[in-house]
Amino acid sequence: MEQRFTVRTVDYHTGGEPFRIVTDVPPLRARTVAAKRVEAMRDPEVDGLRALLCSEPRGHADMYGGFITEPDDEGAHFGVLFWHKDGFSTACGHGTIALGAWAIRTGRVPVAEGGVTEVVIDVPSGRVTACVATGPDGKVGPVDFVNVPSFQLHDLVKVETSAGTINTAISFGGALYAHVDAADLGLTVTARDLPRLIELSREMKNELDGTSYAEHPADSLLNGVYGVIFFEDLGDDDAGNPVQRNVTVFADGQVDRSPCGSGTCARIATLAATGRLTEDRHLVHHSIVGSTFIGRIVDRGAEHGRDAVTPMVTGTAYATGEHVFVVDPDDDMTPGFVLR
Repeated sequence: MEQRFTVRTVDYHTGGEPFRIVTDVPPLRARTVAAKRVEAMRDPEVDGLRALLCSEPRGHADMYGGFITEPDDEGAHFGVLFWHKDGFSTACGHGTIALGAWAIRTGRVPVAEGGVTEVVIDVPSGRVTACVATGPDGKVGPVDFVNVPSFQLHDLVKVETSAGTINTAISFGGALYAHVDAADLGLTVTARDLPRLIELSREMKNELDGTSYAEHPADSLLNGVYGVIFFEDLGDDDAGNPVQRNVTVFADGQVDRSPCGSGTCARIATLAATGRLTEDRHLVHHSIVGSTFIGRIVDRGAEHGRDAVTPMVTGTAYATGEHVFVVDPDDDMTPGFVLR
């Protein structure tokens, strides 16, 4: 009888963005999750599993997920390596929200008394927390993602593109993001303009990566502009909270359907630096598909000589399925392909 390779996953979505969870992962020897990420990038078996689950016919160009690992130490419940079609990322807020809901729903982390359970997770950019609300019946509600300290690196960088000179700010929210007001380009955060936004994101990343603007001030493993956040400022709501709509294009043209968790943290850092967002206000952050995250400042401090905030992003995540993927040994299209 032929031997077939199988992979079991649990799939979630957070604000419309997929997150594929895999617990059975080839062993990684590195001590920390940050070092495990580097090891995974170089390990053909681990990286091959990532490619298999992202590529068609089992995935797609905008697939996203995570491999569950051991944490750095006993202070966290588990670790995770975030991945997409182009490799392994350093941070993922929508994934952290999904993991918090998954950890409670599966009983991996027991529900705490009081209705809010802290799920502590080691990710490549640091230690983060998903505070999961549950009702009296145990039903999982909203999840608060508390990220690593976030800060603005550059308030104005001029980038030459086919659309002319684009003004951008660059900030860190677990990864480096460039921020662009879509109105400056005569574009909107809509499906109609999405192909052009994807094109410009690639141009901007090519121009910025390898320059000092794309350098993390303390950790070279966090270098590189991970994503470009194209936003529309929709003014303030009746309570004075800033309202924005965004689409984050990350990696090589990959589109976040959610408002982007770590990207929202980067937006919080930039809006805090400009004074637009304060502790008595929150950011209402809409996505290109109409889902919403709420972003808040929960603390302030300093990081690497810069003013920093600890951001919290609130969202919801739901299971979409459980899968047993099969790889036939005679299938010559393994691990698959990406048509974009």
